[in-house]
Amino acid sequence: MDVWPAVAWILMLMSVSEWTETAESRDFTMKDIIQLHPSTTPHPGGFKCFTCQDAADNYNCNRWAPDVYCPKDTSYCYTLHMMDNHGDSVSVTKRCATLEHCRFAGCVNITHNGFQVCTSCCHGNICNVLVPRNDSGAVFSSAGPLDRSSQSSQCLSG
Repeated sequence: MDVWPAVAWILMLMSVSEWTETAESRDFTMKDIIQLHPSTTPHPGGFKCFTCQDAADNYNCNRWAPDVYCPKDTSYCYTLHMMDNHGDSVSVTKRCATLEHCRFAGCVNITHNGFQVCTSCCHGNICNVLVPRNDSGAVFSSAGPLDRSSQSSQCLSG
């Protein structure tokens, strides 16, 4: 009869240890919480953009972009895409931007090397997934008004 309390004790400890292992694997880090709850931002209206400097192409830019929120004084995601005369990517730069940085969206041909540079801006969380390849993609798009006095959404192309 003295064996049964010891067996019961061991079974109970095994059960509790399995439960604690399960509980430990469910602990979240602060990064997990931010990813699961995108409304949790460091400041009101916080958002993220893909960010890179002179990446070889869009895939490498987006793949290695750090997962950080844009500074409080920015409202847009900016993309600069440089292509050779065959339309292949030479360089991709993406970053958070102010309205001033976004005023001149569009494409420009660089005559001395035959490259084309297209820039675009967008408003929204990680909205700069794609790169502009021509004038139809090189736009400044905003889902909302550009200033508080404006009543309708705007889409500017340059």
